[in-house]
Amino acid sequence: MNASPPKPPSARPPLDGLRRQLAKSREARGRLPRDGYVRETFILPSLAARQKAREWFDNFPRAAYWTEIESWCERPDDVIEFTMRRLPTAD
Repeated sequence: MNASPPKPPSARPPLDGLRRQLAKSREARGRLPRDGYVRETFILPSLAARQKAREWFDNFPRAAYWTEIESWCERPDDVIEFTMRRLPTAD
């Protein structure tokens, strides 16, 4: 039998890339998405969903904030899931 010499313990890979990636993602939290819109998703019964959308349009007029219902879908039991988006400030 040929016994091979024991291998030295392998060195840990450098973690600099991972550190940078984590730091970058932590900085990005709380920032606006790259397109600059503020988004909020709601899951409400249809009547409450309609009222919430109206509230957004009243508080953030479409002409100034470009407010819109970005997406929506009907769920069982007359529940609506929808995402509202608007600009953070009016110009």
